[in-house]
Amino acid sequence: MGRIPIFQWANEANPLSLTSKFILPQLNRPNPTCVSHLDSVPIIDMGTDNEAQLIQEIKSACQGFGFFQVVNHGIPLELCKNALDVNTKLFHLPYEEKSHLVTTTHLEDGKIFKYYVKDQQTQEKISMWAETFFHTWHPHDHGFTHNLPNNPPQYRSVIAAYATEVGSLIVKLLGLISRGLGLERDYLKTKLGQNLSYTAQANYYPPCPNPELTLGLPAHTDYNVLTILLQEEGVTGLHVLKDGNWVAVDPVPGALVVNVADQLQILSNDRYKSVYHRAVTNEEKKRVSLAMFVGPNHDTVVEPIEELIDENHPALYRRYTFGEFVREFRNQEGKPRKVKEVFKKY
Repeated sequence: MGRIPIFQWANEANPLSLTSKFILPQLNRPNPTCVSHLDSVPIIDMGTDNEAQLIQEIKSACQGFGFFQVVNHGIPLELCKNALDVNTKLFHLPYEEKSHLVTTTHLEDGKIFKYYVKDQQTQEKISMWAETFFHTWHPHDHGFTHNLPNNPPQYRSVIAAYATEVGSLIVKLLGLISRGLGLERDYLKTKLGQNLSYTAQANYYPPCPNPELTLGLPAHTDYNVLTILLQEEGVTGLHVLKDGNWVAVDPVPGALVVNVADQLQILSNDRYKSVYHRAVTNEEKKRVSLAMFVGPNHDTVVEPIEELIDENHPALYRRYTFGEFVREFRNQEGKPRKVKEVFKKY
């Protein structure tokens, strides 16, 4: 076995160290004793011939957890492995070879950044114990790869191939989710429009000397429509909030994690749930994940679907453009975000 490279932050040449800038206030620190590994999110087999059962399982997961894992999803497992491998190699580049990718502006295309939270008393920024590479993508137009690094050499070709496969899976999932809402299969695809917003986020969580003091990602909900997460096997880092308790999402070999995001909760008029989730760190193992997001374009008008509104289920959210929602999301940077609530009617 080859030696695992020594990890360096892209914005810091010094050796890795859990300095005070990573340490959360006592109330915000993860408590490993309050995490359940027993009641995890549903695992759904997409290879079944019983579509009615598949629709029901996805519907139940969207209502109860807002999260589920899918197996037999159709994406070649070797391609999934390669997508994680090229991102691991990117993050393992020496400081000098990746520092040009660093930005302090979050969600800048083709850049590496660090998430942070603000101490609510001092307003001091506290960095998360993770490095994140953000970029746009498209399932068919692979021109987006020009904004991707050419080191590692296979990065662009692997991510382009993975993007095509994920795009096909998203179309299938949106159809099944539409059917679960009692709508036509193409309803959500048509409602969201032609020019969808596709973004991706690769996350690297190096081993942390004291995981109880920090987080990899703070508790948050995703602001898009649907998220597909590929996570490294052998180490658990994703936690989902269920009934006030954190539930660990242990990696399942060959599985992808799917979660309902804010726009789908709003479109479904709260039938489906976009729930809080977070990433914790591990003392001995690094962890790599790749999240692929899909959402409307910024000009798309979003509101609860008319067919899901009646006397017993009045519209819970006002009309807005997705661009308005994204601006509010950015305005709440570093705070405990409550973006959906800004657009609620009641």
